[in-house]
Amino acid sequence: MEELSADEIRRRRLARLAGGQTSQPTTPLSTPLTSPQRETPPGPLPGPSGAPPHPPLHAPSHSLGLNVHHSGTPATSPIGASGVAYRSQSSEGVSSLSSSPSNSLETQSQTLSRSQSMDIDTGSCEKSSMSQVDVDSGIENMEVEENDRREKRNPADKDSSSQDVSEEQALQLICKILRVSWKERDRDVIFLPSLATEFHQQPKEVYADFKDLIGQILLEVLMMSTQSRDDNPFASLTATSQPIAAAKSPDRHLTLVPPSSQGSSPMFACGGSFGASSLSSLGASVGCAVSGSCSDRFTIEACKETEMLNYLIERFDSVGMEERKAPKMCSQPCVSQLLSNIRSQCISHAALVLQGTLTQPRSLLQQSLLVPYMLCRNLPYGFIQELVRITHQEEDVFKQIFVPILQGLALAVKECSFDSDNFKYPLMALAELCEIKFGKTHPICNLITTMPLWCPESLSPGTGREVQRLSFLGAFFSLSVFAEDDTKVGDKYFSGPAITLENTRVVSQSLQHYLESARGDLFKMLHNILLNGETREAALNYMAALVNRNVKKAQMQTDDKLVSTDGFMLNFLWVLQQLSMKIKLETVDPFYIFHPKCRLSVSSEETRLKATMEELKSWLLGLHEDPSKFSEPKFPTECFFLTLHAHHLSILPGCRRYIRRLRAIRELNRTVEELKNSESQWKDSALAPRHREMLKRCKTQLKKLVRCKACADAGLLDENLLRRCLQFYSMVIQLILRIVDPAYPHMTLPLNPEIPKSFAALPEFYIEDVAEFLLFIVQYSPQVLYEPCTQDIVTFLVVFICSQNYIRNPYLIAKLVEVLFVTNPAVQPRTQRFSEMMENHPLAVKQLVPALMKFYTDVEHTGATSEFYDKFTIRYHISTIFKSLWQNIGHHGTFLEEFNSGKQFVRYINMLINDTTFLLDESLESLKRIHEVQEEMKNKEQWGAAAQGAAAEPAVPADAGRAGVALLPGSGH
Repeated sequence: MEELSADEIRRRRLARLAGGQTSQPTTPLSTPLTSPQRETPPGPLPGPSGAPPHPPLHAPSHSLGLNVHHSGTPATSPIGASGVAYRSQSSEGVSSLSSSPSNSLETQSQTLSRSQSMDIDTGSCEKSSMSQVDVDSGIENMEVEENDRREKRNPADKDSSSQDVSEEQALQLICKILRVSWKERDRDVIFLPSLATEFHQQPKEVYADFKDLIGQILLEVLMMSTQSRDDNPFASLTATSQPIAAAKSPDRHLTLVPPSSQGSSPMFACGGSFGASSLSSLGASVGCAVSGSCSDRFTIEACKETEMLNYLIERFDSVGMEERKAPKMCSQPCVSQLLSNIRSQCISHAALVLQGTLTQPRSLLQQSLLVPYMLCRNLPYGFIQELVRITHQEEDVFKQIFVPILQGLALAVKECSFDSDNFKYPLMALAELCEIKFGKTHPICNLITTMPLWCPESLSPGTGREVQRLSFLGAFFSLSVFAEDDTKVGDKYFSGPAITLENTRVVSQSLQHYLESARGDLFKMLHNILLNGETREAALNYMAALVNRNVKKAQMQTDDKLVSTDGFMLNFLWVLQQLSMKIKLETVDPFYIFHPKCRLSVSSEETRLKATMEELKSWLLGLHEDPSKFSEPKFPTECFFLTLHAHHLSILPGCRRYIRRLRAIRELNRTVEELKNSESQWKDSALAPRHREMLKRCKTQLKKLVRCKACADAGLLDENLLRRCLQFYSMVIQLILRIVDPAYPHMTLPLNPEIPKSFAALPEFYIEDVAEFLLFIVQYSPQVLYEPCTQDIVTFLVVFICSQNYIRNPYLIAKLVEVLFVTNPAVQPRTQRFSEMMENHPLAVKQLVPALMKFYTDVEHTGATSEFYDKFTIRYHISTIFKSLWQNIGHHGTFLEEFNSGKQFVRYINMLINDTTFLLDESLESLKRIHEVQEEMKNKEQWGAAAQGAAAEPAVPADAGRAGVALLPGSGH
């Protein structure tokens, strides 16, 4: 009889599989991705070789519901009635790095790499005998004579590199791994009637090569599942591996696996439990439901696709188990190629299942069946990488599979909070997906940046809040410990009867550890998107959008509903700091913010250090007339300025909010104390109920504010974060000083009288932010100040206090002087070393005293309406600094020289006498008022009535709402 071609064999095979079902609705099938030779119906998936699909062949199948048959599944089945398998605790679990010896893992990893790079050799393991072998026998004891192998091999196979495995042993291995048989029925295998018939009728024409046979086996198994409404073809299987274990209870809960003590897999090994609360949002799309208070289980969709996916995942895992059991045998090229074919075919058919090709097509809006496994870290090692490798070259297929996965992870992370460690799993899953790389391409990164919600356009005035809520990465960056962002953290950790300094410190350290973990994964995501050349531009545009759409966050009074939250911006800042750590200032272009291609939106109305609006426009006009003055922006430059502006919009607004909250707490405490102390005066009056209600409300508000402060301590007073901010501001200082004097660090004073235009046109907040940040850390975290970068900060302060002509705003100079004041040992003893560095700085010894005297006199007229009162505060700061400098012997000479011949001394003494006269006059007036009050107090009845009237109207601090409590539910505002 003439031998049939491979195409004809497959055509007849598919026809028999579809036979007898013509009355049922038909669902088109797609070819397995690694089988480009197969005859396929619509929706083909080309193989790795890029072979085009063949003409379609429609295979009918049943349309399925979600109900799963219960009675046909024995207790030992790996695929239970729910379609979910159980995981036992034996050592042979998921083929993950955490559950197998290092040598086996190395073998497995090498085989995986080999399977990704090797092309299928259809001539290396050809068939000659179609007889069925004993399924239960292994490959460890195979012994076949060399002569028998030569007789059974085709002439084309004589050049094969391996002569140790016969075709009969290869068939035996295939049946063992795939748990099938076409010889006899058994409880531990799936019997394949169609293949059994073919082997009985035409044994030499069943398959063209082993790859074709594996594809036929998997297709028949899956078709048996789809075409059978009552019988479960997987019911006869017993568990041999534990990627998933059978959930025998009817609630269909997948139990999560605790972390392994032997480490964790680089990709979806066992890594802990994912809480039910984190998956509550998944139920809307896939029918997942949280069960009671169970924190380590969640339901998985019970459907035919789940049964098929469980089977394919377990077969994929069995290949790794076989490699660990017999590493020498599996290292032979013929066996290695065979195992690689099984892996790739399992993945290819899993891709068909995930698309719903074998059952009902799945929408991109449906939850992916793989998401629960990924969140549970419950997939075999290499499964996801292989799935990406096989599908990423076919754009439509890749989107069909991975867009639902990405959306599912985003939904999961939206339900997460730092009140437990559940947040780790969606972050780890996405970070590991982004790290998957083939050649120079990161396929998942490409897919993420092409999603419609990667960086959506603004639709309302609340651009900052929009980009946080709507963008894909926004959900991952939104994790926060601040009470304004997430009330769960405060409710869990700081809701006790008393919040002490010690327990706050311990809890803060735990929360900061959580933050570091989450931010590390966020960095991996964005870093890989930036590393991928195809997506770097999209990543930079997204980063710039986050900055540009939150410019209102830097305002003193802003509507928090229109901008991103503090937690979101601090997470973004942390990632940018990591990206900027290795930037060298030589690679940063200081003209970038004036560049025509600058991504940052710096308003023309932004106050500049020295230039007026007219001067700025004139200079920029001349600068842009000659494009040759600008070089193409490089990544270090763009990243540096993005980080600088992110500091302006994240850490500084957070510091200001923290200070406002402390002020509100102090005022509320004062109000509560006043009400308590005056209770004897109002408790019997008609206003008593009102006062009691106000006292109750103030206590409630105070409790909420204290809880908010405790959360902010964890999120803002993180020493590691503050140190990185200080280190980055040190780089900013160096860049500014290089613009002012290219000779830096070998600077001399006074500076060049001609101010560089590039410095004069810089935004004022570049220097103001440095001063404001220094004021904050000196007051609330002074230990952070002692870093190697401190010398640059000292130089910066001395240079600009002594070069007041370089800065137009006198209040900016006053803020720099205030930094000297708060670091004075008389004010803050913990900064004594910093103060000594300042006093002994070579530039300060000769220049600081005359500069401070000049500013003491110049501050008489600042141009502000409050200048009369402001000057007293500024002059008090300078007088305190003078007292400290006078005690330093190095400054004595400068003082004496200024006394004898200095230009500023006479004016300084004049202003000092004027201020003394004014303050003395004010003191005498106060003494007079004190005397009048004492006279009134002698009339006790009149004084008591006046005191009672004053106690009737206690006021709630106006800053309480602005301190952040107004954002909390039930805050009373």
